[in-house]
Amino acid sequence: MTVERRNFPQFFITAATPCPYLPGRLERKVFTHLTGPESRQLNSQLSQSGFRRSQNIAYRPACDGCHACVSVRVPVLGFAPSKSFKRILLRNFDVSTRVVEAKATNEHYSLFRDYVDTRHSDGGMADMTVLDFSAMVDESTVDTRLIEYRLGASSISSGKLLGVSLIDVLNDGLSMIYSFYDPTLASRSLGTLMILDCIERTKRLDLAYLYLGYWISQSDKMKYKGKFMPQERLTSEGWVLVNA
Repeated sequence: MTVERRNFPQFFITAATPCPYLPGRLERKVFTHLTGPESRQLNSQLSQSGFRRSQNIAYRPACDGCHACVSVRVPVLGFAPSKSFKRILLRNFDVSTRVVEAKATNEHYSLFRDYVDTRHSDGGMADMTVLDFSAMVDESTVDTRLIEYRLGASSISSGKLLGVSLIDVLNDGLSMIYSFYDPTLASRSLGTLMILDCIERTKRLDLAYLYLGYWISQSDKMKYKGKFMPQERLTSEGWVLVNA
């Protein structure tokens, strides 16, 4: 009994702070620490319950009277790219990808700064230093990797860095933790490209789901996740399949 209590994760709740997505609302989060040899298993279990990971913390919204944040995941075997998605893939035929160790570099941070300063200058990551960024990428007790997207099919390691996606490998899928990309290349739709690529990677790994985090229909920054259909959304009744 004592051992079970010691090994069971402890959960905490944050104080209320202004919501970064919906003006005029407050957010609270319930969270726990991912530590020890069982952290990967715990990360998978919590992801299946709607939690997200940030460094060695797993969290989910616990806002009073608000359920706007909806966990979504794509059942990859049922996914087929739409015509618009196929055009994005064709437009980026010259982009190469490779999976690398989850270690931050100056090149990664430079691209991250360009992305945040252009797209999310008023967000919670706007003040991240290079040390903060390194902690976000490097500090993980679970199975975490980086995917680099570079220009040039024949220059995988030396082509211009266009985007980076930080992912976790779960028991039943991949989880996209954070992605950033060159903000000057809007016509390439790099954010969409990276999600489409991760869907295909999930299939090749014979895993069931790509976890996209929270879909917020009222937020311009977060509603894009609703484009990837079919998808499952976590409700009080469990995961519910949505086709359109």
